[in-house]
Amino acid sequence: MSYEAYRRPLTPVVRAAYRLEVRGIERVPADGSLVVVANHESILDPFILSASIPRPIRYLAKSELWNVPLLPWWLASVEAIPVERGKSDVAAIAQAIAALEAGEVVGLFPEGGVMRREGPWLRGAARMALATGTPILPVRLLETRRALGSRSFGFPRLAALIGEPISVSRTAPTPELARELTDLLQEVVEELGT
Repeated sequence: MSYEAYRRPLTPVVRAAYRLEVRGIERVPADGSLVVVANHESILDPFILSASIPRPIRYLAKSELWNVPLLPWWLASVEAIPVERGKSDVAAIAQAIAALEAGEVVGLFPEGGVMRREGPWLRGAARMALATGTPILPVRLLETRRALGSRSFGFPRLAALIGEPISVSRTAPTPELARELTDLLQEVVEELGT
């Protein structure tokens, strides 16, 4: 099965279960490559993001998920890209860049995992956008930790706030440029509101 084969039937279920409000859907480009980034508070976030963005998304996901029984076949069917966390995974970045150059959408959570603390975001999304000249679509997910967090489970009303795409010029992704763009992106997502 493909990403769309899962997304289409699951989207109405996710939207109904969490009374998901999506603001800014008109800001999602209908075609062309796109880097979608969002804050990350729950393991539900990829499902909420997929129910909010009406395009197939190739997610970067932690490589440890490929060690969980039954998950590798599903991750392969949705064309997820495994990434080794805690280091610069050149192979994962190269695979994501190839997807972007093919006009696809790549999604990731620059916090590097479900966050429980404040801190700077990782630069992977910025590196990919700079290397390909791909716009970045900022998204803020609200209340997902209450839906499924370390000490919570429920069905609160959730929201996805989609910002204006950030235009990026194709250039060599130096660490300095990637950090500058990442800081801007983090600020934009955090300021999207409640």
